[in-house]
Amino acid sequence: MYTCPYIFYKNMLFEVITIFPEIINGYMKTGVLGRALEKKKIEVRAHDLRDWTTDKHKSVDDTPYGGGAGMVMKVEPIYKALKSLKKVKKRKVILLSAKGKQWNQQLAKKYSKDLQSMVFICGRYEGIDERVLVLVDEEISIGDYVLTGGELGALTIMDSVARLIPGVLGNNASLDMESHSKPGVLEYPQYTKPEKIVLNKKTYKVPPILLSGDHPKIAEWRMKHTKKKK
Repeated sequence: MYTCPYIFYKNMLFEVITIFPEIINGYMKTGVLGRALEKKKIEVRAHDLRDWTTDKHKSVDDTPYGGGAGMVMKVEPIYKALKSLKKVKKRKVILLSAKGKQWNQQLAKKYSKDLQSMVFICGRYEGIDERVLVLVDEEISIGDYVLTGGELGALTIMDSVARLIPGVLGNNASLDMESHSKPGVLEYPQYTKPEKIVLNKKTYKVPPILLSGDHPKIAEWRMKHTKKKK
């Protein structure tokens, strides 16, 4: 009898290979994402890379060939970690990398619809042995700057993807006109109570149109005040 080698997930499975799983677990258990976990809209597994080391010090790095400052993460523990994960249909293995494709809202939308699982490899120190590239599907950067590790990048991507999964946000209509829902478009200004507020001895009021109850005119005002990203 034929047995399918893949696991199928109804919602999104995020897996993170890191030496600091507590960073991932702490963030993903709070707020909207914490409620999404409880409702099983998403699943998160943070794996400690040191579990796949073989020496008594649980070493994940070593000195770079050719000399230079810092330490370079080894490929072998990452390879073993990836091999131990169950195969999931429609999965991408992503390396957080300054050299990677820059993350944006359009990719977040695409991956939230197309994928069942995302696996993130989070580097530290001076980076990861270049041979890791044969194990990944994509290199992704979250911006033109350098962080101390890939965990914040992984969390950024997971957050932006998870909130697009149906049922994660309390009101999915909030996705329709938010910033970057269309490429290069930023959301209109938002206001709440009180109507008037004094800041630094100056009074600031809510635009009268938003108090009018005239919904077509409010929609027109909002459309007029959306901004194009510079």
